Amino acid sequence: MKARVAGRSRGLVLQWGPSRFYLDTVLLGASMALLLFGYIMVASASLHLGEKLADDSFYFPKHQLVHIGMGLFTALLAASRPLEFWEKNARHLLLFGMFMLVLVLIPGLGKTVNGSARWLSIAGVRIQVSEVFKLIATIYMASFITRRLDLVRGSVFGMLLPLGLLSVAAVLLLLEPDFGATAVIMATALGMLFLAGARLWQFGILLGVVGSAGAVLIYSSSYRLKRVLSFIDPWADPLNTGFQLTQALIAFGRGEWVGVGLGSSVQKLFYLPEAHTDFLFSVVGEELGLMGACAVIFLFSVIVWRAFVIGQLAERAGHRFGSYLAYGLGIWFGLQAFINMGVNMGLLPTKGLTLPLMSYGGGSMMVMCSALALLFRVRSEVVDGHAVGAPRERAVWQRAL
Repeated sequence: MKARVAGRSRGLVLQWGPSRFYLDTVLLGASMALLLFGYIMVASASLHLGEKLADDSFYFPKHQLVHIGMGLFTALLAASRPLEFWEKNARHLLLFGMFMLVLVLIPGLGKTVNGSARWLSIAGVRIQVSEVFKLIATIYMASFITRRLDLVRGSVFGMLLPLGLLSVAAVLLLLEPDFGATAVIMATALGMLFLAGARLWQFGILLGVVGSAGAVLIYSSSYRLKRVLSFIDPWADPLNTGFQLTQALIAFGRGEWVGVGLGSSVQKLFYLPEAHTDFLFSVVGEELGLMGACAVIFLFSVIVWRAFVIGQLAERAGHRFGSYLAYGLGIWFGLQAFINMGVNMGLLPTKGLTLPLMSYGGGSMMVMCSALALLFRVRSEVVDGHAVGAPRERAVWQRAL
């Protein structure tokens, strides 16, 4: 395999034999930076926990390194398949995802943690099924929009049909329960339908219906209602319902502008729950301060920006599936990162969502790396489709890139 740079417009080109893969160097740089940044922060946030649970300070860093390796391997597998493969098998993937959501609810098969049955153990790796289904739902929505674009733009039924199928999955997710994943999946689907050209008034009504359903779900469950109430005033019960949020806010307060120093966090020492997973961003805020938090936000912004740029390029090239897949992946990444960071900063009620590419976990890492691989694949196929042709056509396309 040979790697070479083929002009600023195409970026890094990987070539083996007649096959070529065009990498987006900006997206690659931001992704690698998040992986490295996340690994360092996971190590910092978990050294004490590994010593307590396994008598090994480097227990979690070593496992996270394995997770990153598995994530890169699954990314290579995902990128090795053409987009046509994912488009043709989207409906089969949706059925497989539904099957997994049912499987995780069967006692003895699904692994329960903190009262929620969200995980399956496969080959020694604990995989959160909802994370896998987010990727499947994005692929399915891109495929549906590609096949039924006229129906989506011209009829309410074109919007209700895919959302109806995803609602079945949403019910299964709520039985786990996993309200956060449900919200991300439905919001991503709505965003993709909006970008596909769904009529604005229909979209507004549907958005109102989904919002009302979310409000009903919150008020119909005591634990969800407690989370919302504790979010409004976490200091009303700082040792019980508001404990997570108050400790996260204390972490950010201690960090100030430049932080207390890498590895010097106090809140991670058994004060801040799930410091290496859901509340990793709070550790970043405490140890690296506002500057470190802004760096993370910037890197996620770059990934979302590149996803929309790639989606626009694919749309201009007439590659509908690739364009809507890129848009969906961008919405998903941005939304999940925003929710996780918003929860850490007290802007949103507590949700069990990981910080993409940074939080500890094998299943999440594999899914997120695979999603990025599909984004790389979209750009590669679009660029490869315009790498040959008349010199004038190539020049116009390179300026667009």
